[in-house]
Amino acid sequence: MSIVLTEFARARLFPRDRRITAIQDCAPEQFVEHLNAHPPLRVIAGYAPFCQLHVHRNWTSTRGSVVAITEDNRHRLRSAYEARTRDELPVLVRWFEGIEPPVANYLVPILYSREQMAKEGTPIEADWGIVGCLYTMEPEEIPMVPITLMRNALGVDEGGSGVPLDREAYRRSVEFWERHANWRP
Repeated sequence: MSIVLTEFARARLFPRDRRITAIQDCAPEQFVEHLNAHPPLRVIAGYAPFCQLHVHRNWTSTRGSVVAITEDNRHRLRSAYEARTRDELPVLVRWFEGIEPPVANYLVPILYSREQMAKEGTPIEADWGIVGCLYTMEPEEIPMVPITLMRNALGVDEGGSGVPLDREAYRRSVEFWERHANWRP
């Protein structure tokens, strides 16, 4: 099995500004090399047959990506409308400012199959393309943000995958994200 880093994921996981919320202590090529050389501790089935999540122990100083919302930190929540790319419509996002979570215990790359990547207009040579990565404390998947589930249901033209909305998965996502948020320095 071979894995490559997609340009979409490269821009988010290894931004030019080297922000602290991205993958640390590792160049994109080293990241892909590590994933291809070390089998995952666990493979989690993704939200569709073309998606897999590979759980790896964190070998970097990358911090966890999610923080629980408490009465003590709620005042640090911020929100704005943002787009992931120039082609996508902005959506409402929220995050913490002024909070630094601990170093994540696991890196969980999100992989799409070669066939799905071609369907989305990004052909790859490898079997799997990295489209994202979760930085977690437990060797588990963090639920997709509700807007990502919606975007996926809207289809490839809107930056999604074309997978219909799963109402139960959406409810689980809302339940999780009502109590958690990402963070930014």
